[in-house]
Amino acid sequence: MNSMGMAAEETKRFVVRNRMEELPLLAEKVEALAAHWKFAGPMVMNLNLVLEEALSNIIFYAFRDQEVHKIRISITREGDRLTIRIRDDGVPFDPTAAPAPDTSLPAGERPIGGLGILLISKLMDNVHYARIDNQNILTLTKFTGYEHNT
Repeated sequence: MNSMGMAAEETKRFVVRNRMEELPLLAEKVEALAAHWKFAGPMVMNLNLVLEEALSNIIFYAFRDQEVHKIRISITREGDRLTIRIRDDGVPFDPTAAPAPDTSLPAGERPIGGLGILLISKLMDNVHYARIDNQNILTLTKFTGYEHNT
């Protein structure tokens, strides 16, 4: 708690390359962070699922070259609010503007894609996109129900 009786903000930053093999390593770091913050198992699973979906989309679609690009992730906890911010220098893409997939069709008849964004929007309370300084910035917010007292 700070001097005003409010929960202190705590941020952890990660940098991953635009390579799928980075995701399991990030998941381990996120699990350690979630243990530190005393999150329950389902919250940890959802957090990793959201990050995997968002980062997979960035890795597969954001870059037009085969070069190594850095994707910057910050996870901030302030009281019961968790904010994930993901920054990349890939092509502009606003996932919040993508059309929702037609989930009424049988799985075999649906076009590929779009389910990751739908999943992220279902698991998070707020999804916001901005393009600033030639970077995509995806901000995901979740109210965890857990107050953080250190």
